[in-house]
Amino acid sequence: MFPLVNRRHFLATLFNGAAGLTLSYQAFGRQLAGTGLTATKINDSFTQISGGGGNSLVLTSPDGLLMVDGTTQEASADLLKLAGNQKIQVLFNTDWYPEHTGSNEAIRRTGARIIAHENTKLWLGGDFYCEWQNRSYKPRPAEALPTETFYTSGKMAFGKEPVEYGHLGQAHTDGDIYVFFPQANILAVGDVLSIGKYPILDYTTGGWIGGLVDATKKLLSIANEETRIVPGSGPIQTRAGLQAESDMLAAMKDRLTKLMKQGMGPKDMIAARPSKDFDEKWGNPELFLSNAYRGMWGHVRELGGIV
Repeated sequence: MFPLVNRRHFLATLFNGAAGLTLSYQAFGRQLAGTGLTATKINDSFTQISGGGGNSLVLTSPDGLLMVDGTTQEASADLLKLAGNQKIQVLFNTDWYPEHTGSNEAIRRTGARIIAHENTKLWLGGDFYCEWQNRSYKPRPAEALPTETFYTSGKMAFGKEPVEYGHLGQAHTDGDIYVFFPQANILAVGDVLSIGKYPILDYTTGGWIGGLVDATKKLLSIANEETRIVPGSGPIQTRAGLQAESDMLAAMKDRLTKLMKQGMGPKDMIAARPSKDFDEKWGNPELFLSNAYRGMWGHVRELGGIV
């Protein structure tokens, strides 16, 4: 067992920009004193912070902090406490979900740039009803919106680290992005990669199974066997974990397309158990199958032979 450290000492070492990110307590997955957050050291510059609704990937450099995804609004104060005197310079939103964007207001008030796909900004500023959640979303305040958006891809440098980012199409949502740090070989992929449960196909905001197949293939073309992959929630993964999801999605797309061509609806599909050989790994498939069906109806021309 590794001992917990004094909170002040931890904060001083965690966000020491001049020296880079140094977790002197040497404990992975240890809850951070005074917060509801947990830190996992990846290397001397990168840390995964979890416990705020999802994962935040933090890069520390002499220039300050770069984050990929924030936290829920409720966990924002704890996230800022961890930053201490280190300025958050850049925040990426990998999608519009509150688990990743809830801290946008608090982080933007510190002067940070917030970068996201244009569709993410549109959803954050929109008034819409998410049918499968039975939940209405109201426009977020202006200070919660990204300050910079893009459509395809981009590059930048943060300290000595090159940063590459790109759109993943209509996947989990229509605004999903990846953020890749090629020098460190760390890839943040948001909710496109799901751990221990079937991925969410949010057809309300443009997600669908065919797009998620394409997105995972794109990520596989970026990653190699040594890449550390940070999902939207859950532990760091290898390329093998991403490959497993990609294979499952490709198989399920084919199976569900055949069932749709037979005239099956979502209840029929659930009863047919097309995912039974994947359920042990991915869990209850009912929401996945129901959402997949709704999303596929938006792409019947691509699937062919359904109507």
